[in-house]
Amino acid sequence: MKRIGKILIGVTLAAGLVGGGVWYAKQRAAQNPETRYKLATVEKGEVTQTVSANGTLNPVVLVSVGTQVSGTVRKLYVDFNDKVKAGQPLLELDDALVSATERQSAASVVNAQATLELAQANEARMKSLFAQEYVSKQEYDQASQALKSAKAQVALAKAQNERDRANLNFTVIRSPVDGVVIDRVVDLGQTVAASFQTPTLIKIAQDLSEMRIDTSFAEADIGSIREGQKARFTVDAFPNRNFVGEVQQIRLNPTNQQNVVTYNVRINVANPEQVLLPGMTAYVNIGVQKREDVLLVPNAALRFKPAEAAEKKAENGQKPASTAGMPPAGEGGGPKGPGKGKKRDGQSGTVYVLADGELKPVSVQLGITDNRNTEVLSGDLAVGARIVTGENTNGVKPPSSVGMRMF
Repeated sequence: MKRIGKILIGVTLAAGLVGGGVWYAKQRAAQNPETRYKLATVEKGEVTQTVSANGTLNPVVLVSVGTQVSGTVRKLYVDFNDKVKAGQPLLELDDALVSATERQSAASVVNAQATLELAQANEARMKSLFAQEYVSKQEYDQASQALKSAKAQVALAKAQNERDRANLNFTVIRSPVDGVVIDRVVDLGQTVAASFQTPTLIKIAQDLSEMRIDTSFAEADIGSIREGQKARFTVDAFPNRNFVGEVQQIRLNPTNQQNVVTYNVRINVANPEQVLLPGMTAYVNIGVQKREDVLLVPNAALRFKPAEAAEKKAENGQKPASTAGMPPAGEGGGPKGPGKGKKRDGQSGTVYVLADGELKPVSVQLGITDNRNTEVLSGDLAVGARIVTGENTNGVKPPSSVGMRMF
C-alpha cells in the first residue's frame, strides 16, 4: 500500500510539473508582444475623404398624364413598360355625355346662323324703307342693333361648339412625349372625375438612359459639396458594382425634420444599359478631399489603448476610457489632445509603436480619413514603423500585473 501511495504521489507531482510548465509557457507566449498584439506597418499612400447619403433614382423627365374631362375608362391601349410615341393614344373615356353636349352646341350654332340671316334681311328691308321715309330712324336703328346681336350670338355659339369639340377630343388621352410607361393608375371601367383637380392616369418616363438621384445631405457636409463633383454609388440590386454620377445641382431650399437640416443634392447618372430602374435606393458617396503620397495609419490603431494603461488609470482613480464604438479619427472621434474642438484637420491622436519589445505611445497630428485609414500630418512616426491595431486574445485573458501567490 505504501508503494502504491508513493507512485500516486509521484504521478501527481509529475502532472503538476507538466501543467505548471504548460501554464508558464502560455504566460510567456501571452506576454510576448509579437504574439499578443496585432501589428500593422506604417506606409504612404492616398486617402480620399467622402460624405455619404442615401437617395432615390428617378427619371430625368417624368410626365404625369391626366385628363381634363370626366368619364369612364372605355379602352386601354397601353400597359406597364410599353414604349409610346408622342401623340399615340393611351386610353379612351366614354364620350356619351361629351358627345351629346357637342351636338347640342352644334345645333345652337345652326339656330344662331338662322337668326342672323333673318336679322340681315330685316336690316336690309328697314334700310330701304328708311331711305323712302316709310319707317322712322328709331325702327331702322333697332333693326341694325338686332343684326349686331345676331352676329354676336353666332360667334358665341361657335365658341361653345369649339369648346365642346375640344372636350370630345380630350376623351382620347394621348401621350405628350416619347417614352416608357412606368405606371398605370386606372383600369378598364374605372370612373375618373376631373371636377376639382386633374387626376393622374398614367406616368411616362421620357428617357431611362439618363437618370437622376435626389439625395439629402446634412448641413455639416453640404459645405464640401460642389457642382461638377464626381459621385459614386451602389444599389441593392447590384451590390458588387459601383456606378458613377456627377453633382448637377445643390438646391437652396432646406428641409427641417426634427431639428435636422438637410439639403437636396441632385446627381446626374448615365444609364446606357438601363439596368438602373426608377425608385431604386442609391447609397451615394461624394469625394470632397484627396491626399496623395501621405503617411497613413489605420483607424484601428487610433482606437487602440493597452490594458495596462486602463489599469493604471483605474489605480489612480481615473475612469478608464472605453474604446468600444469610438468613431474613427478625423470624423469628430478618436483621441483628442491640444486640437480638441477642431474638425477633421488639426486633430490629434495617439498610436502605440512596438520598439525593442515594448509599446511606446506616439502623439500624431491627424488630417482627413476615409473611415479606414487616416492621414498623419505630423508626429514622431516614420514609414515602416510597426504600430498596434489590437490584441490577439484567442480566448485567453491577457496576463495580469498581479503575480500568482505561492502557498
